[in-house]
Amino acid sequence: MSLSVIGAGFGRTGTLSLKLALEQLGFGPCYHMVEVLKNPKAPGYWEAAADHQPLDWKEVFAGYRATVDWPSATFWRELSQAFPAAKVILTLRDSESWFASTQATIFKGRFDDQNDPFQRMVTKAIGRLFDQELHDKARMIEVYERHNETVQRLIPPERLLIYNVAEGWGPLCRFLGVAEPDAPMPKVNAAEDFERHIAEHVGRVV
Repeated sequence: MSLSVIGAGFGRTGTLSLKLALEQLGFGPCYHMVEVLKNPKAPGYWEAAADHQPLDWKEVFAGYRATVDWPSATFWRELSQAFPAAKVILTLRDSESWFASTQATIFKGRFDDQNDPFQRMVTKAIGRLFDQELHDKARMIEVYERHNETVQRLIPPERLLIYNVAEGWGPLCRFLGVAEPDAPMPKVNAAEDFERHIAEHVGRVV
C-alpha cells in the first residue's frame, strides 16, 4: 500500500473532516495528528524529519493510503516527491478564522515540556514553521498565507485540489475520480471535539 492522497493544508482547515471523508471514499486508513497521539513511536519519526534526518517514508505510512493535517503537512514537499503518483489536496479557510481556531485549540496552551516526545515533536515539526511565535497573529497569518501560495505555485494544477470542506463531496469526488456517497459530508472537529481527542490520548489538554 502506498499513499494515494497527500493533504498539504495546515491543521484547523477541516483536516479531520477530510480524513473521515477520504476513508469513506475508500482512501483509508488516513493518517492525521490523532494517529500520532495513538502511536508512541510516531513523534520520533516527525522529530527526525524536522531535524532533517534520513527517514523511510514508506515505513512512516505503512498501512495508510492517505495523510492529512500536521505533522505531515509540514513535509508536503518531501511527501509529494516520495509519492509522485499521489494527488495533493490543499484545504483552505479564511485566514482570520483559521488563526482564531488555532488559538482556541492546538495552540491554546504552551509546549514547554521538551522531555515529552509529543510536545517536543510539535515544537520542532510545527512550531518552527512560525519561529515558535504561535500566538503572534501577524506572523501566523503571514506563514499560513505564504504556505498556501507556495503549494499552489509548486504543485502542478492537474495534481492539486484547492478545497474548502464546506464545498462538500462534489469537488473532492471529481478530483479523486469516485462516485459521491449518499451520506452527508463528515463535519467534525469543532474546538470542543479537538480538546476531547487530546484529553483522550494524552490525558490533558495541551
